Amino acid sequence: MIVELLRSQPEIALFASLALGYFIGSFKIGPIQLGGVCGTLIVALLLGQTGARLAPDLKNIAFALFIFALGFTGGPQFFANIGRGWRYGLLSIVEIVSVLVLVMIAVFALRLDAGTAAGLLAGAATESAVIGTASEAISKLGFADAETARLQANIVTAYSVSYLFGLITIVLFTSQFAPLLLRVNLREDAQRVWRKLGGDGALDEGQRMGAPALVSRAFRIGPAAGQTIGALEQRYGCNLTVEQVERNGASLPLEPNLLLADGDFALVAGRREALVTAAAALGTEIADERFGALAVERVDVVLTRREADGLTVAQLRERADPAQGRGVYIAAVTRLETRVPALPGTELNRGDVLTLVGAKADVARGARQLGYVLAATQKTDFVYLGLGVLLGMAIGHLGGRIGGVSVALGTGGGCLLSGLLFGWIRSRYPLVGSLPSAAAQILKDFGLATFIAAVGLSAGPDAIKLVREYGVALPFVGILMVLVPGLLSLWIGRMFLKLETPMLLGAIAGQQCSTPAISALVGVTGNSTPVIGYTITYALSNILLPLMGPVVVGLAGKFG
Repeated sequence: MIVELLRSQPEIALFASLALGYFIGSFKIGPIQLGGVCGTLIVALLLGQTGARLAPDLKNIAFALFIFALGFTGGPQFFANIGRGWRYGLLSIVEIVSVLVLVMIAVFALRLDAGTAAGLLAGAATESAVIGTASEAISKLGFADAETARLQANIVTAYSVSYLFGLITIVLFTSQFAPLLLRVNLREDAQRVWRKLGGDGALDEGQRMGAPALVSRAFRIGPAAGQTIGALEQRYGCNLTVEQVERNGASLPLEPNLLLADGDFALVAGRREALVTAAAALGTEIADERFGALAVERVDVVLTRREADGLTVAQLRERADPAQGRGVYIAAVTRLETRVPALPGTELNRGDVLTLVGAKADVARGARQLGYVLAATQKTDFVYLGLGVLLGMAIGHLGGRIGGVSVALGTGGGCLLSGLLFGWIRSRYPLVGSLPSAAAQILKDFGLATFIAAVGLSAGPDAIKLVREYGVALPFVGILMVLVPGLLSLWIGRMFLKLETPMLLGAIAGQQCSTPAISALVGVTGNSTPVIGYTITYALSNILLPLMGPVVVGLAGKFG
């Protein structure tokens, strides 16, 4: 009865796959977690044995929305990191070239078909989007329907087998094996880099994130008497600001040349560490009802100013006009939905989201100087979204033959490129188009999960055949496709690029598009320094790997 119900109402199979898959994927064993996508695929493969099938149109629409949203959110960082972040970007090229070579070696050695080869690439590189671009490429090879379905099923099966082994390998390699090979204490090295970037070694990452970014204190001026406000603020790197001064019961107008006098009452705000350092040199801290706590404004601003691109947080403050930068503090930096440590030595990229804190007027002034305020809107511009997907579908029809190999972008590749373009345009012209980050995340999560469930259901009957045919060969090749690029990147990054170990390991996790690996790294290091390297390679590999799906299908179809 259940079998008949699933066949007659396949939408039940879809939501059962999503619910059970994400439930299974939520369990963790140490740092290893399957995740919702892989869990959905496993459940869909099992339910696919019942014969439940989803309409191909639903699968195509879901993937088009997912891949467009992927490009849209990654566009600003992708273009920002081309050229400038070449040292980290080179590692993504190492990843692409090495996995392509390894896949083709497996094709010749094991006589793999195009579907199995593409599934190996998707699973070992833990990049689910490859499933979609490769599946579409196979549908354009002109095979009979039965053969096309078999090859597409092989993508999913090879992915599900190699993904688990690839995931475990990249997590253990970056967090455990690589530090042993380099003979470094990863936690101590990360703390050294944290301090080098200007962080306070007394605070670990958890304490720092829990502490307020901006604090205010009232003082009776003593040792600071005779100094101007401007000189005092410059002395502490403009990391504190005099917000109010009272003398003989009257408030004085604030200007850089105002001389502080003995006995003045002053409200001083700034970064906690700067205020702690300056307290003794200011005077005696007081509790006075005339000085309430500073009303702190917190605003997210997208960095678009060309002159700020590539500057560190400290350099940005040094080069800012004193009158424009006064009282504005960067509390956090978000890059590709990932929090990057906002330390003085942290390099900023156009497209970063900067969390500014300070007095309301100061923050508004700083936002105008740096970019545009990320408005808290829930409205999606469907005109912009629709035009983007339509353009992607049009681009997807482009293709040709390269060296006798048929290569076509397909809807997936086309929507990925159009998403990159539309995301980049949005970052430069914020009044054009609106796709809130929460809406984009829903499109990515639900679109990919629905697509994976659809292909898993259709692949169910053929999955067991492929596992029987190749046995342990697929997991073994999947492990090699993680270790070889990882070892190459470790060697190149250490010997030639001279990258700091935490950033290098973060970059290796990013080139594999592995969120569990960067989570494990942050846990081992105790701070978020690995994220600095992760975001650059993740942005590049997340775009380049899906484009390799049609390439692998074309090469394997010709030589396999």
